[in-house]
Amino acid sequence: MTDTARPAPWYLFDYGMVVSTAPRHSDWAFLEQATGLNLRSASSSYWASREAFDAGKLGPAEYWSEVLGRPVPPADLDQLERLDAAQWSHLNPQTIAVLETLRSRRAKVALLSNMPRGMAEWHLDGSGWVGYFSRLYFSGKLGMAKPDPRIFHYVAAELCAHPEDIVFIDDNATNIAAARELGFRTILHTSQTDLCFELSKP
Repeated sequence: MTDTARPAPWYLFDYGMVVSTAPRHSDWAFLEQATGLNLRSASSSYWASREAFDAGKLGPAEYWSEVLGRPVPPADLDQLERLDAAQWSHLNPQTIAVLETLRSRRAKVALLSNMPRGMAEWHLDGSGWVGYFSRLYFSGKLGMAKPDPRIFHYVAAELCAHPEDIVFIDDNATNIAAARELGFRTILHTSQTDLCFELSKP
């Protein structure tokens, strides 16, 4: 008799606003003090070129020069990169609890984040949360970003998994729609999401 049981799923997490929380008021204040600009608004220069930065199409000097509207000295650039990484380093305790549970069950857990290369390296160098994941994929290192279908195809191939055997958790509805279109099982993460309950569904 042929065994037709489905393999155990991969749980594929986004980072920002899923594993991490939003930057705090004090984080934006430090960044704004360093730049002299109000950056927290969704229409600010911080966000205008962020997708290109996340996808590795802009390096740090190019990105921050666009944010500030002028060239950035190396010392200032290092400070801006540190402040930016730090403001996305606050962990979501509810998600961490779920990751602890998944680790205790020896589940297959991976991360797919739209994150610039420098920030990814900053986290990989000393952030404890990376230990929850057996595979980590960052857009800045891959040169492509969600919701580009290529990044989902790449990760599925890397995980040796069919899309229907991957549960993708992300806070961005556009990313969720792109993954679902490719056959991934998806969970749109919001502040109201009971992730433990959602992951218990067959």
